[in-house]
Amino acid sequence: MNDCADYTEIGCGIYQRQASPAGQASNASQTQLATVSRQEDGGGQEFRAWDFRHSKLAALILKGFVPPITEYSLVLYLGAASGSTASHISDIVQNGLVYVLEFSPTVMKKLISRCESRQNMIPIFADANHPERYSYLVDKVDLIYQDIAQRNQAEIALANAEYFLKDDGYLILMIKARSIDSTADTKEIFKKEVEELQKRLSILKTVKLPGYRDHLAVIARGRSSIRNPQKLI
Repeated sequence: MNDCADYTEIGCGIYQRQASPAGQASNASQTQLATVSRQEDGGGQEFRAWDFRHSKLAALILKGFVPPITEYSLVLYLGAASGSTASHISDIVQNGLVYVLEFSPTVMKKLISRCESRQNMIPIFADANHPERYSYLVDKVDLIYQDIAQRNQAEIALANAEYFLKDDGYLILMIKARSIDSTADTKEIFKKEVEELQKRLSILKTVKLPGYRDHLAVIARGRSSIRNPQKLI
């Protein structure tokens, strides 16, 4: 997608366009997001569509939260899968780095293939339950983004925050309720996970995502950085 007409930058490297015809009301499903990818061969830039139906982070942006990252940010992505969403983060942090961690051997092959064409994506084959095993690979980061289908999601987030999150850094955790308990009330699951995070982090916002049943996005930050709260939205 090379046509940049009608796109408006809503955050560093994040662009939005309304797809609804003039005069008609718009909604999230009619809003298109895009990031800009630089061509490695010096062939210019390309607008890449970012589909919220296949990216929880894109869905979160359409709910009004723009990730607090810049082109120089360092990001740790836990549960990167094949790297689709991570590649858009890579577009945004063009002069930074995205550490992309995955533990499925099959999916890891696809992730490595994607990273080969992106110099700022660093693939890590490891279990997010054990950040000490990859601590020698990852610097302190500005943002931890986690999208992992395990029972101890808040615990994993806190363990990695302890190792890698800067004092003024952010955590975006996508809680998958049914990966924690397939029968319990989702509200109770969300409450327990958020309470676990609050032991170490300050919760800034929780967001239900359109199109993602039984999911909750949690935005948090280290408590030492909340002395002068910033308006994020």
